[in-house]
Amino acid sequence: VGFGLTAFSLYQMTRLTLQMDSTLIIVSGFIQGLGIGFTFVPLSTATFATLAPRLRNQGTPIFSLLRNIGSSVGISIVQALLTEGSSKAHAQIASTVAPGNTALSTLPQMMSPDTMTGLALLNAEVTRQGALIGYLDDFAIMMIITVLAIPLLLLIKSPRRSAAASGPAEVPH
Repeated sequence: VGFGLTAFSLYQMTRLTLQMDSTLIIVSGFIQGLGIGFTFVPLSTATFATLAPRLRNQGTPIFSLLRNIGSSVGISIVQALLTEGSSKAHAQIASTVAPGNTALSTLPQMMSPDTMTGLALLNAEVTRQGALIGYLDDFAIMMIITVLAIPLLLLIKSPRRSAAASGPAEVPH
């Protein structure tokens, strides 16, 4: 359920536009929050249920460390993809801003590429459009990775019930 909700919210985020209001962002963020909650709580439960009670004090910081490292690596990769994707989109859009392009004549006079101010405003808009394309591509990649991770859930074994595994953890003296 968690991965499904997260994938759905990421799909919604691939539909963002520069003209929309904040409703889609709020709704998709709420759904993603539910999805992450429904993902990490069972994952943590499965992790610690299979760990002997006497090892839980050592397992907790290791689990947290691995989760934090994984999150940091994921954020770094997504940021790198965003930077690269936005730059490529900016370059592609900017390549159409050329003196022979008749579509530029329909722009407001203040965005005329013939003046420094107009060129700066035009570049700001190209940057904004490129950034959106970068974000949309990142959301699509994250959605695909989330969907592809769903079959991996079948590899997680349900913990066996035993008196020793469900008992309280030993407290070292």
